[in-house]
Amino acid sequence: MTDFFQDLKPLRFDPDGADLAFRHYDPNETLMGKRMEDHLRFAVAYWHSFAWPGGDPFGGQTFQRPWFGDTMELARLKADVAFEMFDLLGVPFFCWHDADIRPEGDSFAQSRRNLEEMTDYLMGKMEGRKTKLLWGTANLFSHRRFMAGAATNPDPEIFAWSAATVKLCMDATRKMGGQNYVLWGGREGYETLLNTDLKRERTQAGRFLQMAVEYKHKIGFEGAILIEPKPQEPTKHQYDYDVATVYGFLKDFGLENEVKVNVEQGHAILAGHSFEHELALAAALDIFGSIDMNRNDYQSGWDTDQFPNNVPEVALAYYEVLKAGGFTTGGTNFDARLRRQSLDPVDLVAAHAGAMDVCARGLKAAAAMLEDGTLETMRAERYAGWDAPEGKALLESDLESIAASVEADGIDPQPRSGRQEILENIVNRFV
Repeated sequence: MTDFFQDLKPLRFDPDGADLAFRHYDPNETLMGKRMEDHLRFAVAYWHSFAWPGGDPFGGQTFQRPWFGDTMELARLKADVAFEMFDLLGVPFFCWHDADIRPEGDSFAQSRRNLEEMTDYLMGKMEGRKTKLLWGTANLFSHRRFMAGAATNPDPEIFAWSAATVKLCMDATRKMGGQNYVLWGGREGYETLLNTDLKRERTQAGRFLQMAVEYKHKIGFEGAILIEPKPQEPTKHQYDYDVATVYGFLKDFGLENEVKVNVEQGHAILAGHSFEHELALAAALDIFGSIDMNRNDYQSGWDTDQFPNNVPEVALAYYEVLKAGGFTTGGTNFDARLRRQSLDPVDLVAAHAGAMDVCARGLKAAAAMLEDGTLETMRAERYAGWDAPEGKALLESDLESIAASVEADGIDPQPRSGRQEILENIVNRFV
């Protein structure tokens, strides 16, 4: 044991207890025939919780962590502290980038050896514990070599370096029993069209993803391959803008049955969408995989990655997750970071505990809405005409036949209310 969290005790469900307890998250509570823990499948993000130094676009490091540094000894200390926090929270999963868990080496080979050693060390930490790996991914955006992208880079050597890195990270994810592998194209976009060949870069990105899928099958990785959409920031425009864009990309390269999406709330907001929109569309397109649960500050212009605290927003998100059948390999990853003024170890635990409670409240509201059935009944009533023989026949007809019947039957359709306010009032009964 380290002394980072000092005398903090594992959190327990205690609705009327101390501040550092779960007031709503009871992992064993049953909702819709499944334990709450199995519905939510919480994961801690290694990067924000243990690797992020507390900077923002206008200022540098504010956190002083005893494991900050670039040695293997400090990487092991970081892992020790991470698993102590996983134990305190009782979370079933965590997620990592390669750069989070191992120091950068002087060469690719040295970075590989560092990753392999830390993979074994983390597997030792996992042994006998409940916390497993939800997903792994490669950091192909922080180092200066990636300033013009990874898969989309104009330099073939950087494409090669990136492909080799993904291969290593997929190996490590499989070895650790990870249930997914995520690709987030942090700099797969452009800053100006004046020096960008869009067609070439998009083709490179498509082939890169095909290679990842091919390698998945070669090594027998049984988890899902996920893409995480994001529209902008740090680039001006990214090729994985939103769920709809990613689906078009997958169709273009014959991958729509191979790859799903990891949808982040903050990225949905940056794309001008709601979180529930992106989740509903992913489910409709049959590419829903997993979620990053965070929020953005609506008064700031960048991805602030804050822990969730808005129960109505979270309830609508989990409503779509439950409608989609819930998670299979995916889960709820807190891709969220402390505010740079939140310096104390207890802040890290309290932030996750509060977020887990918010998600629990949202999930319970979502389950109650679905079990009540009013929203789905009203939705079905709105489209009932399409289930009637006449409605079904329309989609099998043609323009000439339809035009003739409209005139012959004297069809004079009148608008009907969408009843939005009534529906919102129904939601408000539960949240």
